[in-house]
Amino acid sequence: MHTFTILPVRGLSKAPATDRTTFREDVIRGLTGTPKRLDSKYFYDAVGDKLFQDIMQLPEYYLTGCELEILSGQTREIIHAIQAHTGDFDLVELGAGDATKTRFLLRDLLDEGVDFTYFPIDISTNVIRSLEEYLPAELPALRYKGLNGEYFEMLRAAGALSRKHKVVLLMGANIGNFHPAEALQFCQAIREQLQPGDLLLIGFDLKKDPRVILEAYNDRQGVTKAFNLNLLTRINRELGADFHLDDFEHFPTYDPLSGSCKSYLFSKRAHQVHIGKTVIDFEDNEPVYMEISQKYSLQDAEQMALAAGFKPLVAFQDSRGWFADCLWGVVG
Repeated sequence: MHTFTILPVRGLSKAPATDRTTFREDVIRGLTGTPKRLDSKYFYDAVGDKLFQDIMQLPEYYLTGCELEILSGQTREIIHAIQAHTGDFDLVELGAGDATKTRFLLRDLLDEGVDFTYFPIDISTNVIRSLEEYLPAELPALRYKGLNGEYFEMLRAAGALSRKHKVVLLMGANIGNFHPAEALQFCQAIREQLQPGDLLLIGFDLKKDPRVILEAYNDRQGVTKAFNLNLLTRINRELGADFHLDDFEHFPTYDPLSGSCKSYLFSKRAHQVHIGKTVIDFEDNEPVYMEISQKYSLQDAEQMALAAGFKPLVAFQDSRGWFADCLWGVVG
């Protein structure tokens, strides 16, 4: 059985803040390994959540606007494509977040009289609680059930709550949080949970001008830098470490051939950091791998669909062709 959790674009997964033992083990394992790395699922404490929201509003961070353009302008086409390839269905969103973009789809589904239930899934209790607060006020006719937990466990729970076909949403280029081989495994794991007649609507950040991509992860305001450095602050606070943020610099890279965009922190001088009784040695200019945001071509996305057991049906793109929300059907 595959186990995965993921989060919008910037990190592989979100981890509960209360699991200090696992947090400590993961941090020490990563920083004593070669090369050094930190698990991006730990970006998202309260400060990290806020910084990520700030990142999504940056002018350089085009991803949010591109998908918002698709979902605000093409929802009717998306709904009609869904209805053309399945019967009665429920909507299940993996990593719902604040559902800002999904609300366009929810609203139009209600306007067209579609009989469905919305199952937002998120590992963050705060996210589910927030959705439960504002969804009834904003969309009073919406039937919904928030599911707090790991994606695949909650996907099974949604299946137990309703026998309708499922249209699973994986928005925001979440799939880019994996290396390509891992992304394929993740899509295969989703396929294992679905039945013929079910659909997957999945977002891909497409390959484009390398300068545009790199600027999205190296904004002039320094918000992305603060987002990465905040993980060191969290380690200090929760694990009793003594990182000095001035000793590290944020450094993103992008390879236009592979489509791999990676972020690092590098040590600006040789020094030691203590995490409890553990001593971590940093060399001058030593990098710490933080996260990946993989970019794809439409052909790459179609090949992934086929390899994972889906049939690519239609791709909805923004006006610049920078982003695609792809509808895949389950191969029976």
